[in-house]
Amino acid sequence: MALSLRACILLLKEHHLLKSAAIQNTEDVDMTGIAYDSRKVSGPTLFFCKGDKFRPIYLSMAKDNGARTYVAEKPYVEGNGLNALIVRNITKAMAILSAAFFDYPQDDLFVIAYTGTKGKTTASYFTEAILNEARPRHIALFSTIDTVVGPEPDQRFKSNLTTPESLDLFRDMREAVENGMTHLVMEVSSQAYLRNRVFGLTYDVGFFLNITPDHIGPNEHPTFANYLHNKLQLLVNARKVVINAETEHFDQVYAAATTTTYPESIYLFASAGFRPKRDDIDIDFRFDSQEADVAESRFTLVPVTDKAAALNIGGHYSLALIGDFNESNATAAIIGAGLAGVDASAAVPGIAKVKIPGRMEHTKVAGHGAVYVDYAHNYASMKALLSFLKHAYKDPRLLVVVGSPGDKGVSRRPGFAKVLTEFATEAFLTTDDPGYEDPANIIEEIDSKIDHSKVKVHKVLDRQKAIAEAISDSRPNDIVVVAGKGADPYQKVRGVNTPWPTDMAVVKQVAKSLQEG
Repeated sequence: MALSLRACILLLKEHHLLKSAAIQNTEDVDMTGIAYDSRKVSGPTLFFCKGDKFRPIYLSMAKDNGARTYVAEKPYVEGNGLNALIVRNITKAMAILSAAFFDYPQDDLFVIAYTGTKGKTTASYFTEAILNEARPRHIALFSTIDTVVGPEPDQRFKSNLTTPESLDLFRDMREAVENGMTHLVMEVSSQAYLRNRVFGLTYDVGFFLNITPDHIGPNEHPTFANYLHNKLQLLVNARKVVINAETEHFDQVYAAATTTTYPESIYLFASAGFRPKRDDIDIDFRFDSQEADVAESRFTLVPVTDKAAALNIGGHYSLALIGDFNESNATAAIIGAGLAGVDASAAVPGIAKVKIPGRMEHTKVAGHGAVYVDYAHNYASMKALLSFLKHAYKDPRLLVVVGSPGDKGVSRRPGFAKVLTEFATEAFLTTDDPGYEDPANIIEEIDSKIDHSKVKVHKVLDRQKAIAEAISDSRPNDIVVVAGKGADPYQKVRGVNTPWPTDMAVVKQVAKSLQEG
């Protein structure tokens, strides 16, 4: 891979990003490396000065390691002797130049992208499974949990971000193409648009699953309007669009889709009983829940319009991932695979046995309640989870272990208090990625809004101890829910990813000690 200085200048000019260029010599320069981390510079490299934590010393280090050109929003004396490209927006510039450096790998992939406050990961895993049934060993996945760039075990690894930085994103795409991948299923967070991580990227199919207030705070989106605006950008940048017609703010979502997409390329889905408020839209697919219990969910997908029927994906489906709320995610996945050319003959078996790390994982503890571990991390996802369990287990005692991250998701905290008041019998408030905040203060913030006449509250800072206490306190017909972290293998504490055994590993450890004791 290489990118010439002349090509960089032309691309930045084309996108109206270049403010000035200081060239040290008139000869064109080929750069065989690209980086925003000075430690990853080796030889003639294009280096980006980006981020709130960028320090000029990093540019000096990049220069010492062989960087030839730097891109920044202002000149640095530390870059004397290097070519300097001064741009209006460094993150947009990095996205444009990274795509070019890796030779536009998205053009060699059929890209299916999901956005939504909840359900992105589940829908992505469902889609990957269906596509793998039809085209085994050819499906890449960029999710909150895992990144898959090839068919071999060492080409699957834990993700750092829901949507990576643009340079990492296009690098992983190129690696996927070189490993023989033909399709990519990816989650696209609102932060990805806020931070320009996917600037310039177009998707073959773009999904809008839902939206509720989340990710709003001083380190994230300033307002809900900003959050919604960033999520809508996925629809504006998709060739075909699929929308959950039951989402809040549907009119704005649908309007965004129609600005750049013809109506025949927009697909709407909803549950069987849903009736839209507008008469000028047609629901293309209906999913009808047949049964949802603690072992399996079953539903029927019914194509309603001619364009829906043409995909040949209607039929009866079953899910091993329990919870009636997952049928909506499954419907999205089946439609996405259908738009990629996969019909029901592959979709039915492909989706039937999918298990997702940290999603509705459960185990029974002898002499105590059943324990569920789930990534549910805001009001909407917690409500869906707890209401399902309350119904499926005939109104059991619900003991819920939950915390809230520091530095972000501040808007989630009142939501946790609300959903605990609505459904929980006992709440064990604990630590969950506190960041630079005091976890005790986060717990107090949630606790202050809980109705203590309805919920007994325990404040246990040590998450492992909180899980142990909840399970120990449970009786045979109770349900214990450990929410928030799912399969995350670390706790984010003061800028450090501190190893964490995962919630389910802790649950199993507690269960073992109770049985031995």
